[in-house]
Amino acid sequence: MKILCLDAGSSSLKFAVFESDDKSQRLLLRGAAEGLGQPSTQFWAQDSTGKSVDDAMSSNRLDPETALDRVFGAMAKAEIGVAEAIGHRIVFGGPDHVAPALVTPALLADLDRFVQFDPMHLRSQLDLVTRVSKRDPNAIQVACFDTAFHQRMPSIAKRIPLPRSVGPLIQRYGYHGLSFEYIISALGNASAGRVLIAHLGSGSSLAAVRDGQPVDTTMGFSPLGGLMMGTRPGDLDPGVLLYLIQAHYSAAELETLLTERSGLLGVSDASASMETLLDRAAADRQSMDAIELFVYQVRKHAGALIAVLGGLDTLVFTGGIGEHAAPIRNMIADGLMCAGVRVDPARNAASDAVISPDDSLVTVRVIPTDESQMIARHVRDILVQPREFTSVRRR
Repeated sequence: MKILCLDAGSSSLKFAVFESDDKSQRLLLRGAAEGLGQPSTQFWAQDSTGKSVDDAMSSNRLDPETALDRVFGAMAKAEIGVAEAIGHRIVFGGPDHVAPALVTPALLADLDRFVQFDPMHLRSQLDLVTRVSKRDPNAIQVACFDTAFHQRMPSIAKRIPLPRSVGPLIQRYGYHGLSFEYIISALGNASAGRVLIAHLGSGSSLAAVRDGQPVDTTMGFSPLGGLMMGTRPGDLDPGVLLYLIQAHYSAAELETLLTERSGLLGVSDASASMETLLDRAAADRQSMDAIELFVYQVRKHAGALIAVLGGLDTLVFTGGIGEHAAPIRNMIADGLMCAGVRVDPARNAASDAVISPDDSLVTVRVIPTDESQMIARHVRDILVQPREFTSVRRR
């Protein structure tokens, strides 16, 4: 069975194609269109050996429709054939959708009312599902929800201290669930005990997991909360928003501030890229300020989740920053020595699978995440065992 996995962002479209059977998935093709709607767009596609199938910079504004055409064009160039099923990463599933679900008109209508929770991601993801449906009305499509993983958290971890009259939708949901789910599967037996997963990238969050079960996470009601991120602020004192509203910020201006102008970019006034900030840090105080604030917030939130877990056995770094930025891993670990976290300098510099010393109380790992592979697994499972994986609606 060939499965196409699609992950639409506000200005990007990532994709991967897997050959799947009952026990495993084999990668056939992977790529992305980056910078959609911008003056220039990079599209790339590579086969399982890393050989380029399609790699071109377009001087024209590549729109989502054309990007989807390029995805199917790359599949044709790679002589993959037609995908039997298509899996989508859907950021938000609300309180009811706690497992992957077959896409139906009813499901899309239900999800459409949640766009206001995360307009930056959810609108483009639902629009992509619609585009695929128009391209092939008979295509089997599966929605895989980032929030589903966290729905197993204890109820107290999902509560927000507001009156019940605000409605049942106002709760902590958590995000990056497909990434956390993949890391737990990659750990295998090593997921036993108290595990803290640090998904650090342009979007960042931590997840506390005990014996494979989610306990708590840093992102809450929306993907704006928790840790400071590339362009998002993370947790804010609600008084800041009240002040800005009183200072005549409109809802649209607040959305732009919180989604596009805050975080690493806002503090540094230079870049949302950690790689760029590390290069600039020695000569630019604001870039160093952004790095130090990011590390400080990760340490602080990690300490809170370690307290929730009652200690720590394993720390996993993943995501673009977590996987590649050795200096950031080292700075975070230095602030968690009180919890038993240590890293070996040589192992950390080499980004080894295990970067802690052999005698460390806490095993510190670096595991590349693969949300597309997690999507492929869910698609396979829902087609093989549809009753088990049909979206559940609580009553």
